[in-house]
Amino acid sequence: MQRLRNGLYYAGLWAISLFFFAPIAWIVLASFKTRTDILAVPPKLVFQPTLENYVALFGRDSLFLQIGNSILLSLGAVVIAVFVSFLAAFCFSRFRPKGTDFLMFLLLSIRMLPGPAVILPVFLMYVAFGWKDSHLWLMLFYAMFSIPFSVWILKGFLDGVSTRFDETGIVNGGSWFHVIFKVVLPQVRPGLIAAFIFNLIFVWNEFLFNFIIGGVTTQNIPYALAVGTYADGGVNWTFISAMTSIYIIPPIAFIYFFQKYLLVGMTFGTVRGEV
Repeated sequence: MQRLRNGLYYAGLWAISLFFFAPIAWIVLASFKTRTDILAVPPKLVFQPTLENYVALFGRDSLFLQIGNSILLSLGAVVIAVFVSFLAAFCFSRFRPKGTDFLMFLLLSIRMLPGPAVILPVFLMYVAFGWKDSHLWLMLFYAMFSIPFSVWILKGFLDGVSTRFDETGIVNGGSWFHVIFKVVLPQVRPGLIAAFIFNLIFVWNEFLFNFIIGGVTTQNIPYALAVGTYADGGVNWTFISAMTSIYIIPPIAFIYFFQKYLLVGMTFGTVRGEV
């Protein structure tokens, strides 16, 4: 009876997984189909694969610029955000400045605002200061949006690291720099990786601000997907399927190799420990 229950349980898990994986499988298979095969009714499960879609995709002059921008903006913004967030979280966790709880709420409230609600003032500010279509300022904007969530994640992890580590390091002649980066940081590495991946996914998928305050030189892959959706009087399914198949590879790879850190990150470091 127990074996039957386990079999049904795992069969249900596989069924749910395949259900959610089906759209991804469809788009990947479509990238190897011709336009006629993609639009065929009923859908063709058996077809003659072709690489013409990828040949046409890599023949686009702007492709490598868009891929490079996505990588540069994502990695740059998230590295800055995680570094700043770690120092801020350490301050909130160890020194508990007055109004810490309220400040933490204010930080998180930034992420509660929908993008369209702030896009106009941000656009006007970027135009006024000449920051539009700049990799640096777009990167810093993404970092600003990534910092609040990272602070919340990392503070949870830092609260789980006993202050006795800090005291031991100081008593033995270590500087605060040594305590922060040599003693405490290695113990919250899972939290750093979790914050890195969560925010990487956000920046990697961001379209609105890249479209509005970015420009020709900073356009990323979501920008390319948006402007390349329609061609020849209809939806350009061959371009969408090929571009999407390439676009999803980096986040899937990151999630696969660091999935255990994501699971830990979802707990916000709530398991506490003492020495």
